[in-house]
Amino acid sequence: MSFQDLEAGRPMSSRRDPTQDASQAVASGIFQINTAVSTFQRLVNTLGTPKDTPELREKLHKTRLHIGQVVKDTSAKLKQASETDHRTEVSASKKITDAKLAKDFQAVLKEFQKAQRLAAERETAYAPLVHQAVLPSSYTASEIAVSSDKSPEQRALLVESRRQEVLLLDNEVAFNEAIIDEREQGIHEIQQQIGEVNEIFKDLAVLVHEQGTVIDDIGANIEGSHAATAQGKSQLNQAAKTQKSNSSLVIYHKMPLRCAPLAHYPEVLNLLKFTIGFEVPLVVAIGVTCMLLVIFGIVILIVVIVLVA
Repeated sequence: MSFQDLEAGRPMSSRRDPTQDASQAVASGIFQINTAVSTFQRLVNTLGTPKDTPELREKLHKTRLHIGQVVKDTSAKLKQASETDHRTEVSASKKITDAKLAKDFQAVLKEFQKAQRLAAERETAYAPLVHQAVLPSSYTASEIAVSSDKSPEQRALLVESRRQEVLLLDNEVAFNEAIIDEREQGIHEIQQQIGEVNEIFKDLAVLVHEQGTVIDDIGANIEGSHAATAQGKSQLNQAAKTQKSNSSLVIYHKMPLRCAPLAHYPEVLNLLKFTIGFEVPLVVAIGVTCMLLVIFGIVILIVVIVLVA
């Protein structure tokens, strides 16, 4: 994108890889689920204690719904990434990363299932603690009767006070009934969500198995590649040794040719024949000649060193 496009406020062209986006969404979802499940477990452990209030039940309900939604979204993104890995050509590292994400998702989903079952058991066994208003269980005759010595204003206040107490009692009964209904609804929602998570977990188990097969194939290919590489390297080393050995033989066969011109001197052959008393082969003569030349050179070198010293 050019600088003019930025100044004009044109939207940036998206060049991000959709398969990479799906994998990143899965990783983010797993992190969110893991964090929310930790909070959910703390709330579940509070059920049945003095801190178990309607407010805590409401918070538990919202946390459970949030986790369920993130689980659904993450499962959809994981399926998208897996299908893309099968349809298109992606790197082996990408497939391995997606397979690891699937296993991580499976692990955090197991923890959520355990917390769900524990929440269902405790919400069924315990009711939230409701702070009830202190109401008089009975009234004495003097309290109920409106004394004649009371003024009209006092009698009106007393009657209104009794009426408010009756209304408060009715409201408490209605509130308790609402709490019971909400509790039953919450238990039903937990059971429904447990069923949904179980279905997701089954699909995830199949996906993890498929991803494991892919990883095994990749591992076999990598091992085969390593074996082929090692075999090729061994063959190259063997070829290098063979070539070096052949080169040494060629040099050895060519070395006598450097002394061969000496064989053209009849004096050398005659000298050898006179010295040892019989005629020697040409090859032996060449070898002896080369050795004598080397000895002669060494003698000259020693003489020069002595003279210089």
